Amino acid sequence: MSAPSQQAVSRVGTACTLMHVAGGPVALHELAAATCVSERQLQRDFTEVLGTSPRQYGGCVRTTRARRKLSGATSVTDAIFDAGYGSVRAFYDEAARRLGMTPRDYAMGAPQHLLLWSITPTKVGTVLAVASPQGLCSTGIGEPDELTRNMLAEFPNSVLVRDDDAMRDVMVALAFLAGGQQAPELPLHVQGTAFQARVWSALRTIPSGETRTYTQIAEVIDQPQAVRAVANACGANPTALVIPCHRVIRSDGSLGGYYWGIEIKQSLLASESA
Repeated sequence: MSAPSQQAVSRVGTACTLMHVAGGPVALHELAAATCVSERQLQRDFTEVLGTSPRQYGGCVRTTRARRKLSGATSVTDAIFDAGYGSVRAFYDEAARRLGMTPRDYAMGAPQHLLLWSITPTKVGTVLAVASPQGLCSTGIGEPDELTRNMLAEFPNSVLVRDDDAMRDVMVALAFLAGGQQAPELPLHVQGTAFQARVWSALRTIPSGETRTYTQIAEVIDQPQAVRAVANACGANPTALVIPCHRVIRSDGSLGGYYWGIEIKQSLLASESA
């Protein structure tokens, strides 16, 4: 894929500056007018340059502002409204899923972050889950000892506390998903590249009982040539079951790979289709 044009980079830079000045999202038509292009063109520019949309970028700006407000606030509620959220619910719907570990912290093994974890038997095997106060960081399927070793290796510098009571609702939801049943949507707190985030977001739109091909996912994220990269993003999925990478198959109808084992993928798909 060719590099973004200088004009596209300039337009995106102008739009981003406007959102930083505003402290959050700015209406797309206002951004388009300020950059002298159509709304559709500006959307394409953002996708090409940043791999995200103007609205998503504005949401991140507002989240960053909320983080700064919260750090010195005497009232969390006041900080939420000062950061530009219209309600406490709006804050938790957007910002609470993003606040917390930075990519740098994650790369360093989540230093001094308090992470809760729990483990439970399910229809497809033992599931271990790790969560921060903002949402699920990691889930795995397999043998308990191996899952525990993987967790310690993934978060070597964090404060890991097993708390089955605090994680009870999460583990029940994961057991439902492992059995092919519907479950409440769980907030996520994962780190990945912009491309991986787009793939994972697309995977969460696949209804239970249905599948998509790697090619179809590449088309959904407007990168039809990136089929191999889509497959790699599926393999890098940190939260099995919640981000349903098991619902992606090959174009010839075969199951393809699955990090936790092809038998588990087959079992999940069979339960969901039933």
